[in-house]
Amino acid sequence: MANEFPILKPGSTLGILGGGQLGRMLALAAARFGLRCHVFSPEKESCAFDVAYAKTCASYEDEAALTRFADSCDVITFEFENVPAETADFLVTNKKAVLPDPAILATTQDRLAEKHFLTDFEIKTAPYAEISSDVDLPVAIVQVPAPAVMKTRRLGYDGKGQAVISQGGDPAAAWKAIGEMPAILEGFVDFDLEVSVVAARGRDGSFAAFEPTENIHRDHILHKSIVPANITPAVSKEAVAIAKKIADELKYVGVLAVEMFVVPKDGKHELLVNEIAPRVHNSGHWTIDGANVSQFEQHIRAVAGWPLARPRRIGQVEMTNLVGDEVESWKKFAALPNTAVHVYGKGEARPGRKMGHVTKVTPED
Repeated sequence: MANEFPILKPGSTLGILGGGQLGRMLALAAARFGLRCHVFSPEKESCAFDVAYAKTCASYEDEAALTRFADSCDVITFEFENVPAETADFLVTNKKAVLPDPAILATTQDRLAEKHFLTDFEIKTAPYAEISSDVDLPVAIVQVPAPAVMKTRRLGYDGKGQAVISQGGDPAAAWKAIGEMPAILEGFVDFDLEVSVVAARGRDGSFAAFEPTENIHRDHILHKSIVPANITPAVSKEAVAIAKKIADELKYVGVLAVEMFVVPKDGKHELLVNEIAPRVHNSGHWTIDGANVSQFEQHIRAVAGWPLARPRRIGQVEMTNLVGDEVESWKKFAALPNTAVHVYGKGEARPGRKMGHVTKVTPED
């Protein structure tokens, strides 16, 4: 149980599995509280290494390195959901405190398991069907007629592992395009906008959510997050309630994000959950400069056993990702009023690679 884990005091060490920009921002947030961070990542150029108290560069399958890492940490968390299950199981088996509970990964790493979890608790999603082999294709396309999108059950993000099937399209070609991997077929949703709720749940079951964020994508990658979202107070309240239900049912500890489609229905709107991200999230980056507490500080508070803060937005906020060579425009953004620039310290600015973000906060009258 999470409450059995030690409360982290200043000077304690928090372990972070994963060394990307989310791990970097978690380590920066932890430093404010006097906590030290030990980052474990197999990537030599991990940008979180630059701001960590300690670092381990080793494979997630290296049990000796994992043991040394775990022995140095008081509590361990992760910056992304695709940490191998064997790694998490090894840490838990060796009685290390890992939060959120790695068992949650079994649900959120698998799109089919995630969809089943949501529907079991009567949370609405897009229509979907399971595809385990090419034998399932004719049945799936009847259950979920085109237009639809085929998605690998595991490891897909930012549009990777996906293939669109247009009306009259060939499901077999889509199956081949995603590598003939176990998949789901998901019906297209005619939505007005996409929102996400970034929320935290503490060890004691306390819950605190940021208000819903409106997300705009470009080339399947988050481009902008805008707060407040262009939704009614009733829809906003419902979105937060859905996120709370998910967090409570998972007995979650830490920050998670729930992505939802806002869909017109009978002159009003309903919400369909698209995805659960069991971690701090790109659409919550605005909270660093646009709220009284950031999503990263909230995650540290939750896993450390500290009280959660009560989030409050401090203006109208627009966060824009800097993808690829867009990061070269940092000087232009740095000259703008009410604008914060965040550069992640990564190496090559490859196309599609998130290199930083900028956040504009316009004070409200």
